[in-house]
Amino acid sequence: MNIPNQLTVVRIVLTLFFIYFISRSGLTAMLTATIIFTVASLTDWGDGYIAKKYNMISDFGKLMDPIADKFLILAAFVAFIRMHLVEDWMVVLILGREIMITGLRLFALSKGKVLSAERAGKHKTVSQIVAIFTILTFLVIREYLKITTQHWSANIELWWEFFIYILMLITVALTLISGLSYLWSNRKLIYVQ
Repeated sequence: MNIPNQLTVVRIVLTLFFIYFISRSGLTAMLTATIIFTVASLTDWGDGYIAKKYNMISDFGKLMDPIADKFLILAAFVAFIRMHLVEDWMVVLILGREIMITGLRLFALSKGKVLSAERAGKHKTVSQIVAIFTILTFLVIREYLKITTQHWSANIELWWEFFIYILMLITVALTLISGLSYLWSNRKLIYVQ
C-alpha cells in the first residue's frame, strides 16, 4: 500500500477518534477533536498532493479517498446535529448530495470510467471544512470562557449560532450547486438510451 493510500486509511481511523472526542464534553475534548480534525484534513491534502506529484494514483485511492473525505465531513456534521449546532435538514441535504455523487462515481467506475472532481466540488469541500472549523472554534472558545472567566452569555451564544446558521446556509447552497453541476457535466453517463 503506497503512502497516499496509507494517509487515506489514517484519515478514516482519525475520524473514529474525532467522533469519540467530539461526543465528549469539556475543553480538553473539544481541543482534541479540533486537533484530530485538523490532522485528518491535512491527510486529505497530503494524499492528493503526494499521489499526483509522485504518480502514485491508484484505483484504491480513487475510490477510498472521496469516501474517507465524506466520512470525516459527515461525522462532524452529524455530531453538530446532536449538539444542536446545525439544523438536521441542512445535513440531510449535504448527505443526500454526497450519496448521489458517490453513487454516480461508483456507477461510472463499474463502466470503466473514472469521474474526477470539479472546481465546484472543491469549493464545496472548502466551504464544508471552513464551516466545521468555525463550529469547532466556537466550541473551544465557549468551553475556554466557561472555565476561565465565566463570561459566556446567552447573547454571545445567540450571535455565534446566527453566524453558524448563515455559514451553513452558504455551505448547503455550495454543496447543492456543486452536486447539480456534477450531474449536469456527467449527464451523458446518466442518460440511458
